[in-house]
Amino acid sequence: MNLVEVNSSDAVDRFLDLTAIEGRSGDERAVADRISQILIEAGLEESAITFDGAESRTRLSGNCGNMIVQLPGSGDGPTTLLSAHMDTVPVCLGSRPVLDGDFVISDSETGLGADDRAGCCAILTAAVERLRSGRTDLPPAILLFTVQEEVGLEGARHLNVGGLGQIDRAFNFDGGSVDKLTMGAIGGERMEVRIQGHPSHAGVAPENGVSAIVIAAKAIAHLQENAWLGKVEKREGTGTSNVGVIQGGEATNVVTPEVFLKAEARSHDAAFRTEIVRHIRDAFDAACSEVKNAAGQTGSVQFDSHVDYESFRLGEDDASVAVAEKVLKEMGRTPFREVANGGLDANWLSRHGIQAVTIGCGQVNIHTADEKLDVADYVAACCLAASVICEEG
Repeated sequence: MNLVEVNSSDAVDRFLDLTAIEGRSGDERAVADRISQILIEAGLEESAITFDGAESRTRLSGNCGNMIVQLPGSGDGPTTLLSAHMDTVPVCLGSRPVLDGDFVISDSETGLGADDRAGCCAILTAAVERLRSGRTDLPPAILLFTVQEEVGLEGARHLNVGGLGQIDRAFNFDGGSVDKLTMGAIGGERMEVRIQGHPSHAGVAPENGVSAIVIAAKAIAHLQENAWLGKVEKREGTGTSNVGVIQGGEATNVVTPEVFLKAEARSHDAAFRTEIVRHIRDAFDAACSEVKNAAGQTGSVQFDSHVDYESFRLGEDDASVAVAEKVLKEMGRTPFREVANGGLDANWLSRHGIQAVTIGCGQVNIHTADEKLDVADYVAACCLAASVICEEG
């Protein structure tokens, strides 16, 4: 494979431009419009850009669906998919990206948003390189810019796969070092727990109340004491769990009648993840039955859960992994394989029958105000993306 060099200055400018646009989950339209404009200015027909309406199917209402771009190409060879997500986490709203030596940082008290505008721009840079070449005899290439990745991979989950067609190899550009080839990821499930107690005056008649806070505390303490919170290691398997949100109570003189919690469980083994969820549910049910008022009344628990994404693992001889390794080695890099403990768009691509390797783009300290972009890694990701879609069949 011949390596394709890209203009690093243009690639960085493209990143600075796109990353300055706000685009939290569900509000990606302005990002998509700018991506479309860049592609059309590079020579792409507007008709080659479509949206799949995923925002009408996601749990979070949105103003934009997944963006699918068909690059012109009639040559023989594998059909290649490049994907990245357009949304950023809330800490990145208001980012002012600036070049600072070998890195790009945010010149404001926010995160940068390199997760995943770097992925979007690596793909854009590769596409612009191919479009400006004027060649239409290259093998087919498809670009996928997803929405709502940061809120449970919702865009990829509700992707209209029929809009992609047959995919032979796939490269998902996301966080981390460009040398990191993520070929598998954990599965995750989220829970919502609503505890209903009985209110009473905390000073006059506390014995008449059933505190939802006490029920929640007993359940969480039980899970902690029995090692079903945090890092979970049992004979049956391993995983993680966390209670991350607790909301309830309005006054100190009222026995709290309602508490709402959000929790999650993760494991590479779907059956063991289900076991973790069962223990969490059982803990809340048991605590509810144990907390009673003077009249013997108990509260109630409403427990809901849904799977965000199932785990996946590419084969050791996966064609996309092999291609990425080859390109990186030709660049003088040292690629390594990894399995992630966080969800990726590739989790749902795998469920849709598309086996994608995930490649980092130089993002550092993602989801924090200290996030930055390693420019050398980012440019290498641009070159990798360009090389795989500018290759002759």
